[in-house]
Amino acid sequence: MTASRLLFVVNNPAFFLSHRLPLALAAQHAGYDVHVATMAGDSVPQILAHGLTHHVIPMTRSGKNPVQELGTVWALYRLFRTLRPALVHLVTIKPVLYGGIAARLARVPAMVSAISGLGFVFVARGAKAALVRQVVATLYRLALGHGNSRVVFQNASDRESLRKLGALRDEQVVMIRGSGVNLSAYAAVAEPPPPVVALMVARLLRDKGVLEFVEAARTLQRQGAGVRMLLAGGIDPGNPASVSQADVDAWQQEGIIEALGERRDIADLYAAAHIAVLPSYREGLPRSLIEAAACARAVVTTDVPGCRDAIEPDRTGLLVPPQDAQALAQAIGRLANDTALRQEMGRAGRALAEREFDIEDVCRQHLEIYRSLLKCPSSV
Repeated sequence: MTASRLLFVVNNPAFFLSHRLPLALAAQHAGYDVHVATMAGDSVPQILAHGLTHHVIPMTRSGKNPVQELGTVWALYRLFRTLRPALVHLVTIKPVLYGGIAARLARVPAMVSAISGLGFVFVARGAKAALVRQVVATLYRLALGHGNSRVVFQNASDRESLRKLGALRDEQVVMIRGSGVNLSAYAAVAEPPPPVVALMVARLLRDKGVLEFVEAARTLQRQGAGVRMLLAGGIDPGNPASVSQADVDAWQQEGIIEALGERRDIADLYAAAHIAVLPSYREGLPRSLIEAAACARAVVTTDVPGCRDAIEPDRTGLLVPPQDAQALAQAIGRLANDTALRQEMGRAGRALAEREFDIEDVCRQHLEIYRSLLKCPSSV
């Protein structure tokens, strides 16, 4: 076993690049032998280009086939036994659940689990969803039971949810607000001239509040508010909550929103906007809002776990009830009509980003977690 071998396990290679690459490179710079395990995907060559070793893990999006799900656990167990990492860092729901179980079976010495939101199953309602939650609760108790581990939370609500499930020990818990943002790449720039632009950056999922954003756009258009409503993000056919391309085309033909598709130039988009909007139903701590804060843009978001943790209410942005398109329209309209308030919130957002979201601080905190775990004897 290489004492400094660190293995990240993430479901999607693109998500690894957008949310964990800076940490992986910081660990590499600190002397770790960094490996990454994800599904196959178009982004894998970019991971390799950074000098990181990549391993493909079979992982489905839906989780509906028990045989395939067990296959993922088995593949992770085999990888852990072969690679013998000193530490695994598990990111997103399936890697945390399946990787946590596999790490205990393979007797991996140390483990970090990143809880970046509890997912669709904790939002969905109905008897089926309640049953699935019971199964997931059992998996969390198994996955997080490693004796030499830390569980990193982005908001207190997720922490309390897992604590109530009996899946946590107090000494495991670490709070870090989000995955960090490069304050140089996401610079604070002056607002562009009117008309006011409200920008939503998210995958086009119903539980991200896309339908409320569209309905708010209709309301603002009827009121003659003169606000351009921009939607940056792609549809996600593998997700049951995704809208369809036909939906997006219809909204554009109606003339209420401008759909930009999936974009990488998010800092440029915020520079060309006035207000950041995310009416999500639940998050870990949304990256789009910490990027908006870094770019000094006022925020309108929902009063739900994760979203409310990404702002300082009434100081860096406004909170509205979830699934309330009229309240969303009212808040966007308020900021659109009050330049002084909007710009003051933007300045306060940049200060919040510098204080809480700096990627260098986030990397430093994670490296300290790694060091503390590697000093401890393993107990799985």
